Amino acid sequence: MSDLFDYLAWRGDIPLSQVPFGPVDGLILSTLSYVRFQELVPDSPGLSIPLCQAAEAFLSLPEQEAEDRVRCRQDLRLLKALLSASRFASLPLTFYQDRLDPAREMQFSALTVLLDTGEALLVFRGTDSTLVGWKEDFNLSFLEVVPAQSAALDYTARLAAARPSPLLLAGHSKGGNLAVFSAALSAPDLRDRIGAVYSYDSPGFTQRVLSAPGYQELLPRIHSYVPQSSVVGMLLEHEEDYTVVDSDQLGFLQHDGFSWQVLGDRFVTLRQMSRQAQLSDQELRRWVRGLSVEERSRFVEGLFQVLDASGAETLSDLKADILKATGAMAKALAGLDKETRDGLL
Repeated sequence: MSDLFDYLAWRGDIPLSQVPFGPVDGLILSTLSYVRFQELVPDSPGLSIPLCQAAEAFLSLPEQEAEDRVRCRQDLRLLKALLSASRFASLPLTFYQDRLDPAREMQFSALTVLLDTGEALLVFRGTDSTLVGWKEDFNLSFLEVVPAQSAALDYTARLAAARPSPLLLAGHSKGGNLAVFSAALSAPDLRDRIGAVYSYDSPGFTQRVLSAPGYQELLPRIHSYVPQSSVVGMLLEHEEDYTVVDSDQLGFLQHDGFSWQVLGDRFVTLRQMSRQAQLSDQELRRWVRGLSVEERSRFVEGLFQVLDASGAETLSDLKADILKATGAMAKALAGLDKETRDGLL
């Protein structure tokens, strides 16, 4: 079986002008957005730096700093692979944004890749390891709009105003949700410039978005991909068709795009999701639909009250001292009302 790295080794020397941009390219660049490029990629849409220069600068950082600015070591491996892949290495990166605002419960990041086909690819980062980022994901279940979605809409408008090129949008996990949201709710003349939106195992939307004219108009241009045991990609509601991709991992670990299987220039696809994933999807949707907006809000607040009791700011912090964290969280859980506690359990 082959993965993203095999694809880069096999196809990395073929320019986009020769073989057009495709969904595997979109996942690779969506994954690149998890790298924290602050001070290395311009934060203005009028300035840019070649991907290879940004990658070289990042890889020259002190080892610990570089590791602190990625999700995992695979992200560093991806940067190194992109350096030697001429298909991507010379592509300019621009308009890097990275905002974490605990007070507003917002985690947002995006950057734009200028393709040598003349298109601009806006890639939105998915949920990082911060508890703030995860809480914002949960807030999708009861808020019409979360701050990251508003930020994505503003980002898209600002990039489009600065660069009058055709647009593509993409993102993995919450990043795909942001890509679809900002495309669907953009002004009609901006939507006309969007050739495609690529969404990789991303949560869905409330009825406000699903019923928006822009969403209905964009449905044929939304390309949605989920692994066989998708959980994140089945949350909330979708109307777009999706393609099921094979993974070399099991269960929730299939959310990791590095596990997705590639054959030639395409994903290895399956006819349907696993039976277990379908049952999980049905149960999750049944449970969420059975909760009022107020109950969903109370559930999320209760969950993160328990997590906050650990003193952790990221999932890594939580994992690093799990015994201490468990005791504090159990105490916080016991202090919740019975209905919320039962829901969390």
